[in-house]
Amino acid sequence: MSDWVNVVAVADLNPGEHMLVEVEDADIVLINLDGEFYAIEDVCTHDGSEISSGCLVDGSIECPRHGARFDIRTGEVTAPPAYEPVDTFPVQVTEGVVQVRDDRWD
Repeated sequence: MSDWVNVVAVADLNPGEHMLVEVEDADIVLINLDGEFYAIEDVCTHDGSEISSGCLVDGSIECPRHGARFDIRTGEVTAPPAYEPVDTFPVQVTEGVVQVRDDRWD
């Protein structure tokens, strides 16, 4: 089972903001949506480009390249041209620190 990795202090990622973090060699977009934290893989399944520089739109992150959108809670596609979901990761907050783990290989 993979370990929890400290990625950022809660106070350093305000609601509505997102940032790129690395967990066990995976690039992950960490998102604070109304005080809840979510983690999604930094890849657009449409063409493999990064999504971390995209905008948050109604609970989704939009790929800056072609506009595909992914639900930050589930990874499901909410707007084409992508049609395959992206991976999401477990997130927890412990003693004021956001932690993420890559459980894809557990």
